[in-house]
Amino acid sequence: MLPFALIAGIAGVVTAAASFGVLRLSRRLDLAPEVRERDVHTSPTPRLGGVAMYVGLLAAVVAAAVFTPLGEQIGDLGRMWGLLGACSLIALVGILDDLLDLDWMLKLAAQLAAAGLLAWQGVQIISVPFGNTQIVGSPAATFVLTVFLMTLVMNAVNFVDGLDGLVAGVAIIANSVFFVYTQLLTAETGGDSSISFAAVIAAIVVGMAAGFLPFNWHRAKMFMGDTGALLIGLLMAVSTVSVTGQLNPGALDQKLVLASYIPIILPIAVLALPLADFTLAVLRRVQAGKSPFSADRQHLHHRLLDMGHSPVQAVLIFYLWTAVISVACLLVFTMQSFFWPAIVAISGGVLCLVVTLTPLPRVRARMSQRGLLRWSLNRDTADDERIAT
Repeated sequence: MLPFALIAGIAGVVTAAASFGVLRLSRRLDLAPEVRERDVHTSPTPRLGGVAMYVGLLAAVVAAAVFTPLGEQIGDLGRMWGLLGACSLIALVGILDDLLDLDWMLKLAAQLAAAGLLAWQGVQIISVPFGNTQIVGSPAATFVLTVFLMTLVMNAVNFVDGLDGLVAGVAIIANSVFFVYTQLLTAETGGDSSISFAAVIAAIVVGMAAGFLPFNWHRAKMFMGDTGALLIGLLMAVSTVSVTGQLNPGALDQKLVLASYIPIILPIAVLALPLADFTLAVLRRVQAGKSPFSADRQHLHHRLLDMGHSPVQAVLIFYLWTAVISVACLLVFTMQSFFWPAIVAISGGVLCLVVTLTPLPRVRARMSQRGLLRWSLNRDTADDERIAT
């Protein structure tokens, strides 16, 4: 655990220091873009925080490879070089987009290229667990599936990035749970380079997000922009693919009822809200005859604001949903039973629903009051018109 804590600490400290420098430079060079119609914030705010997160990533990767025993455990260095190359490409395109607002097709092409580079370097869904066996696809099929899933996760995380501290906090929660899962897998399997690789990435993401969060909490001094959101999405996709596609379910304790499916269930669970937001956005925009990557103000976090939640409340609701879903799925692995995970999922889900829907009575009351006011004004206007005539 100590090497992972060291890596996360280095990522956090370097990201925080770099964030301070990037913020000062952005203010000096006036790099804060104008507020867009769909934005929640009201004053121009720099959105180059992803640059600082990228610097933190580089420092943590060097620390993992050089200063800790994890460099030997990770195994194939090609995967790490592939990761750095893919992250560098995403960072470059993200910076250009945060400064110049690139066309969505160019951004998508860069995402596909980054995912393709990683798949080419061996970060692939080689097989899918099925009971005590594995389903192995053709090389072409696994390559395409990996690229598709990585691109999907990157966009899902990027889509949900709309409130101060939202993506950073969700990333901390989700990757902390996923890191615990990798350690449990290591205890069950005796260790595997793919699991160690995923654990390192999860620790790095936690450190990066924690180092940036103080600059991004409401009211944010700086946003992570597409650079940071796409980086987090890519790293989360790589860590989950490394476990999901290369873990042998036969190596797990067969007393674990759903053990062979946890590598599929948990990654989906920790990304449930971003994936749900992404799916709804695509369906909504395609139905309206727009590009699936066109911007609008109907994301889940926007809907929470429209329900009457404050920005901080909306972010905390996302945190709560992410924690409940992730922990419930993790308990399937640790408790070796469906009972307690089901209890946690049901009770936690009820709590989340209550917290989420709490403002509705107040909103309805305000709408009712506004309706009565409009009715009163219209009636007074009509009375005045009758008197005038």
